[in-house]
Amino acid sequence: MRNFIYILLLICVQSVTAQISSDAKELKAYIDRDMPKTVRVCQKDTLGNIALPYPFSVPCIVNGFQNLFYWDTYFTNVGLLLDGNIEQAKNNIDNILSLIDKFGYMPNASNKGMLNRSQPPYASMMVREVYEATHDKTWLAHACKILEKEYHFWMTKRITSSGLNRYSNNADKADLMSFYNYVVGRLGLNPNDYHNDEERLTLASHLLAEAESGWDFNPRFDSRCEDFNPVDLNANLYGYEQNFAYFYRETGSKGAGKWLKIASQRKALMNKLCLNPEDKLFYDYDYVRNRRSSVFSAAVFNTLFVKLASKKQAKIIYRNLNRLECANGVATCEYKERNRTYQWDYPNGWAPLNYLVIKGLDNYGYKKAAFRLAEKYVQSMAGIYKKTGNLWEKYNAVSGDIDVKDEYRMPGAFMGWTAGVYIYAFDYCYNR
Repeated sequence: MRNFIYILLLICVQSVTAQISSDAKELKAYIDRDMPKTVRVCQKDTLGNIALPYPFSVPCIVNGFQNLFYWDTYFTNVGLLLDGNIEQAKNNIDNILSLIDKFGYMPNASNKGMLNRSQPPYASMMVREVYEATHDKTWLAHACKILEKEYHFWMTKRITSSGLNRYSNNADKADLMSFYNYVVGRLGLNPNDYHNDEERLTLASHLLAEAESGWDFNPRFDSRCEDFNPVDLNANLYGYEQNFAYFYRETGSKGAGKWLKIASQRKALMNKLCLNPEDKLFYDYDYVRNRRSSVFSAAVFNTLFVKLASKKQAKIIYRNLNRLECANGVATCEYKERNRTYQWDYPNGWAPLNYLVIKGLDNYGYKKAAFRLAEKYVQSMAGIYKKTGNLWEKYNAVSGDIDVKDEYRMPGAFMGWTAGVYIYAFDYCYNR
């Protein structure tokens, strides 16, 4: 009797597994079919849109974002490269390089209305990954020079007295007041709480900086984003410095050692300012008030993504994964009661953060945990697609559905970074 029950249970488990695999494959087929529909061409400046030299990937097929977005494109490229579409991945980064060359930085998107800010820097990572697929040293040398322009932007326009970097904006007073009027409605703020233009402009500047962080909006910065040295931004710039050393060696240029020294200095500063001596975890550093944020968020995994954390620090981060891991993936921030609703907060899950956590864990050998999270992501996205017939910008990492904390109606159809990370997680689960 026991053997019969065991066999019956085994058949049921195998049936569920087969069904999950079928749903996962169905979503992969949908992405393979519809990813090409996200490619656009804009060879001349039009009303609001900036011309680009090559075809570019946009997040949505219709009814949503129709420009080349900065950090979205990195995660889209991850999927394109895994699927062997090197040409389009290279087109995307070449377009980003053209915008950096033109403006000195990569705008939030190829839209004139978004020139007043950048986004989390990932161009260096895109260049490295495309180079590792093409091995074109001539192209790499050209790309490296342009990346140094972007790095100069971050080190001159976004540097602080602490020696670490921050998010900010390039907006004038008119832009800031316009953004204030928009964001008050989006966040449901009480305009009467801000009594004069100075207070309104200060709030708008901080929140526009938060938009530059890509995490618009979140509890990490307490609506004072410009006062913080974010962990993820500074980790990424450490990644740039390490990549420059690599690029210099690959192209036979002198100066790799200089970049390694700069990276080492940044790492030391982060260990001094962002690392909490009590729990040994990295937090955003409030350099104005000389204290660390108390918000534990998935941003800490950028230190694993770029291999900044020591093995001991990585182990501590791994041991705290349970504070963010949910039934269907990684939540943005640890659960806490807030005085405001943020879309970059628990229980919302976002594709880029799931990727950074999986990749970061894998970098340090925590492959079992990485696989578990990749599988959760595959299953949750496949389940959402089966229910809705769509890929979405964000999802609920607890319920595995699209009952999310929202500040606006989610765009659709499709979502480039969700597709790119799905390809990565699918590959991690099924093709290794």
